[in-house]
Amino acid sequence: MDIGAPEIIIVLLVIVILFGAKKLPELARSLGRSSSEFKKGMREGAADDRPIPDPRTEPNADAGPVGDASSEPRAEDKPG
Repeated sequence: MDIGAPEIIIVLLVIVILFGAKKLPELARSLGRSSSEFKKGMREGAADDRPIPDPRTEPNADAGPVGDASSEPRAEDKPG
């Protein structure tokens, strides 16, 4: 099913009749703004889809290896 020139002309005439010639530029402007807002939202949504690292599987850069000297109690912390 191809859309030809006569069908496009009929659709455009119906749009002009429904909205009027004065409203068409305003309608086109708001359609363009809506399109750009939609594209902006899609880009922001794609940036938010990054995976969140799982602390159980990802090594923590701040923590040292298990059993190193920093995990043992210091002399000041020991009772006595």
